[in-house]
Amino acid sequence: MVAPLKVGLAGLGTVGASVVRLIERQREALEARCGRPIEVVAVTARSRGKRRDIDISRFRWAADAVALASDREIDVFVEVIGGESDPAKRAVEAALSAGKSVVTANKALLARHGVALAALAEQHHVALNFEAAVAGGIPIVKTLREGLVGNSLKRIYGILNGTCNYILTRMERENLAFAQALEEAQRLGYAEANPSFDIEGHDTAQKLAILASLAFGTRVDPGAVYVEGIASITPEDLRAADDLGYRVKLLGVAVKTENGIEQRVHPTMVPKGSAIAQVMGVTNAVTVDADAVREITLVGPGAGGEATASAVVSDIADVARGVRTAPFGCPSARLAGVEKAPMQRHEGGYYIRMLAVDKPGTAARIATCFAEESISLESIMQRHFGPRPLGGEDPSAARPVPVILITYATTEDAVRRALAKVEAERVIEGKPQLIRIEKT
Repeated sequence: MVAPLKVGLAGLGTVGASVVRLIERQREALEARCGRPIEVVAVTARSRGKRRDIDISRFRWAADAVALASDREIDVFVEVIGGESDPAKRAVEAALSAGKSVVTANKALLARHGVALAALAEQHHVALNFEAAVAGGIPIVKTLREGLVGNSLKRIYGILNGTCNYILTRMERENLAFAQALEEAQRLGYAEANPSFDIEGHDTAQKLAILASLAFGTRVDPGAVYVEGIASITPEDLRAADDLGYRVKLLGVAVKTENGIEQRVHPTMVPKGSAIAQVMGVTNAVTVDADAVREITLVGPGAGGEATASAVVSDIADVARGVRTAPFGCPSARLAGVEKAPMQRHEGGYYIRMLAVDKPGTAARIATCFAEESISLESIMQRHFGPRPLGGEDPSAARPVPVILITYATTEDAVRRALAKVEAERVIEGKPQLIRIEKT
């Protein structure tokens, strides 16, 4: 009889408990698929006495994560504690140094220390698996690292944060302001009490940096990602997008350009007919453009105990089968350095909304500013909030008129220069809203 794979599990929150239940529920199927049993034999968490919906009395209790990682009786160390620093970092290092394979769901740890941990895993000839770190239950890591190994990738982009996608979905469907939709997301548990990491785009940036490394063979570096959040998006933007045949999503995009690998996170208009535009609520999606398969899109739950546990158990199963690949698809020493690509060089279409002074000649002056920067306009729309002033009334009393421009492909630098000219003309009020358009 083949000896079981003995698992040490650090972290018994929602994900950790789900991992235990899933392994128990699929015990026979896992043994049949992997050729050996998989058993959780030891666990640890911050509190031993906390009430949980699983029975942990049958497992050995380790004093802490580092002690568990060094336990001679386990074969694989599973880390679902979270956080980019200790104890997660020290525990993963201890397990790899002791010659134990590691499975982790910790995107923050990988975004900050992924390359160093990959080198340590390679040095000790063990696996470092992290399918659950990006997009929850969607098998995008394995798809990039193994399924598409014969392809040259051009672009990868996706909805990588369910909180932001839920907020934008509610804003669109219910005509809610951002603050209202955020409050609802918090009430339902989709957003944290302090949601800034999600809504400002940083969570997506960490995940994108990991995907870009897998897709393009670059070192993981969230600092190389341009980041914008969704707090500036208004119901007016979503209605305009709908009228124009688009939908607004917070996308993480990594693309190979002549200037290197461009990595960016920002609100994006995507055609309503595209696969990514149909993804609503807390669901995640990732699209890959490759030379042989062209375009594929993977859609599924990006968070939650069961979905994340599915990815964790898949990684454990690979260890049980003896499958081991370079953590980021190629040896860590061959990962290329990556610099933050200046957004000024980004090329694409743009949606621009501004509040224009409602008087004759304003639209023409705005159009002239863009023409001077060689920017072609696909469309110009004006919308009036209310009636124009009657004869004899002060024209300055008129409300500003929303003017919406859609540009053909141009550079970010040209758009910024044109907007600076428009502001200098004093024909608009406030700051323009700018949303990039991604062709899908």
